[in-house]
Amino acid sequence: MKPFLLLLMVWGIALHTSGQTYQLSGRVTDMQGQPIGFASVYIKNTTYGTSANENGNYSFDLKPGTYDVVYRFVGYKQRIENISISSSDVHRDVKMLADSFILKTVVVRGKRGDAGREIMQHAIEKRAYYLNQVKAYSATVYIKGVQKLLKSPKKWLGRDVARVLELDSSGKGILYQSESLSTYDFQQPKKVKEVMIASKTAGQNSAFSYNKASDMEVNFYRSLFHVQGLSPRGFVSPVASEAMFFYNYKLLGSTTENGYTIHKIQVIPKRTHDPVFRGVIYIVDGDWRIYGTDLLITKDANINLVDTLEISQQYIPVRDSIWMPGSVQYNFKGDVLGFKFEGYYAGIYNNYNLDPQFPEGHFNGEIMRIDTAANKKDDAYWAQTRPLPLTPQEMRDYRKKDSTATIRQSLPYLDSVEHASNQLSPFNFTVTGYKYSDRKTGEVLYFYPFYQTIYYNTVEGYGLIPKVKFTKTFEDGRYYAITPTVRYGFANKMFNANINLAYNYDPPHQGMLFGAFGSDILDLSDAGTRSLTFNTLSSLLNENNFVKYYRSRYAKLGYQRELANGILFNGEASYAIRDQLYNTSANHIFDNKNKEYTSNNPVTPLAETQLFPHHNALTLKASLLLTFDQQYVTRPTGRVYEAPELPQLRLNYRKGISGVNYDFASADLFDDRFSLGLFGFTAYKISVGKFFNRSTLYFMDYNHFVGNQGSVFDPDIGNFHFLPFYTYSANNEYVEAHWEHNFTGNIFNYIPGLRKLKLEEIVGVNYLTESNKNNYYEFYFGVKRLFFRFDYGFAYDGNNKLTQGIRIFYGLK
Repeated sequence: MKPFLLLLMVWGIALHTSGQTYQLSGRVTDMQGQPIGFASVYIKNTTYGTSANENGNYSFDLKPGTYDVVYRFVGYKQRIENISISSSDVHRDVKMLADSFILKTVVVRGKRGDAGREIMQHAIEKRAYYLNQVKAYSATVYIKGVQKLLKSPKKWLGRDVARVLELDSSGKGILYQSESLSTYDFQQPKKVKEVMIASKTAGQNSAFSYNKASDMEVNFYRSLFHVQGLSPRGFVSPVASEAMFFYNYKLLGSTTENGYTIHKIQVIPKRTHDPVFRGVIYIVDGDWRIYGTDLLITKDANINLVDTLEISQQYIPVRDSIWMPGSVQYNFKGDVLGFKFEGYYAGIYNNYNLDPQFPEGHFNGEIMRIDTAANKKDDAYWAQTRPLPLTPQEMRDYRKKDSTATIRQSLPYLDSVEHASNQLSPFNFTVTGYKYSDRKTGEVLYFYPFYQTIYYNTVEGYGLIPKVKFTKTFEDGRYYAITPTVRYGFANKMFNANINLAYNYDPPHQGMLFGAFGSDILDLSDAGTRSLTFNTLSSLLNENNFVKYYRSRYAKLGYQRELANGILFNGEASYAIRDQLYNTSANHIFDNKNKEYTSNNPVTPLAETQLFPHHNALTLKASLLLTFDQQYVTRPTGRVYEAPELPQLRLNYRKGISGVNYDFASADLFDDRFSLGLFGFTAYKISVGKFFNRSTLYFMDYNHFVGNQGSVFDPDIGNFHFLPFYTYSANNEYVEAHWEHNFTGNIFNYIPGLRKLKLEEIVGVNYLTESNKNNYYEFYFGVKRLFFRFDYGFAYDGNNKLTQGIRIFYGLK
């Protein structure tokens, strides 16, 4: 028995020893002792390794053994150290020698002369090959993000900046710090799936970082490089198929490394303000592959948010002739309104597998899933796992903000914050609305702001419409909402009350039950015209009573759910008793003697005539929204859908059953952003519809369009700039088309005076044709900057010009 126990003991010790790892750490510097930030450190003939942090420090775990450790950074001689790991941690500092890229005569294609251009021509010709060389792979990706404030004003909007942003007394400090670790799967052409297994954000212990490996992917073999928010335009890669139209290239020198000749090429924009890079790219001779990059986008390219974005990338050999990115860094800096900042995002790729066996259905539209336990990893886990060591400043920031977060998550603190946020103030009462929340029960009671509670229209006169919304949210993301509303018009002395109900029973699949009952004053157009507030202002100030109303006493019940990924079904049954209403008031603030209110009948605006009789209506509705290749991110709080890359199709059917008798079907094909590469992007919507049976239908049953008769408009594709609200409402077949193109600054970029404004140029056309009416169409052009937009256009009814004028949008709808 004893020999058997001894054998078990020896076996256990052997297993323990074989599984034991030790830390290899050190510092990477140049020959003068200056740190080489973000240098790559990996085991030769593997894809396992790390990067140094911004101070040159590195560390990662290894099992006992002898390793050839490769130290690499573009612009320096690669160094290989033979390191043995036995029974303890090993510290190894490494000094790297700046590479001497010797400029000598280089013969390419048997020619002498413009070698830089010829080398890049070879690289461009091999672009498609390397873009598609790897059919699929999986890897582990670590992402680190840090944003620092270098200088700030002492006061901002009357508040102490250092205290609010938790900075030091000099107004400096780390604004944001996060880390994430994910598994990342890829398959040609653009299929990705990522699982975030660990997430940490400084001072937000219960939060998940928004780092995405796909957002960090830098592939200069693609012709255009996009960074969301940085610019509406894409930036032309130095190896794009059309790169020769945008760049000059200069060979700075060549060096030899591991038998490869590496060319250092300076990338020089032909025109300063084009959407292009500048900097250096390294190309391997003969293979003509990218070895590394150190490229910049500067404010000369009219970028937003930052002044400079630097993208550094290093490739490592994975197998034979296949090289993959080992690391990538985004370094940025800027100065906005006296706030001077800088930061970086670093991505490290480990454990490449070029022959992954993905199961059937693996790429199902879910491009990312965040594990529910991702933010539960403790400090010991991160100390052992993170491949990029923390700097002393980052460690202090974690300690400070995590300790503060612990206090802020305590029950007394949360109770005090909740008590403070539940206080009623004049601002939330009048402008934003008042919200009372109870975090323990997940209940929120919201009172709509006072400015939305009072209104005026010519049907009801002055009126009150107090509204409150009660919401209860459960831990799994389900919620229900109850919204009761009362409405009283002082001129027609009519009281209405209704209640809306909604239950989101299946958040991941947009599963919802909804219903409503009561009475209300409704717009004759179900497409909507103007809000109560805007109609109040236009009526009282300009005597433009654009909206026409009717009364409905109703009950409805509806259901919505995804039938499959990208197929959303919505169905509704409703019963209503509907009555026509007439004007009862003619108040105004400014007496315009040349103008009078129109009637509440859009067909006879000069006379109050009957539009429809009192009647009942039982109606069924159904629609299918098809989003092709729909992609989404699954967070613990629910799904977040990505902007679709392909057009969407909506199919609609409506049936009048009792009191009304009609059949209506329509189809909408639309795309909010169809990229045309360097020429900007296009948006379009095409709708066709027809009443196949129209035995009995009334004006509110027509198909209505999103018109506009005010100076403010809604820029969403599918909306008209000048179309009268009710004039073209259709009771037969129709075709509606919208097209708009955004040049993303390509035209103004050539005009020095306008270039600095970073304006986007827009042109568009709206069109409507229906039986027994003239064709209606609009032409417009405009400019946009961030959320502000200014358009000028013309509207025609057949050959007759109806109007022309200005339309603006300032962010509110």
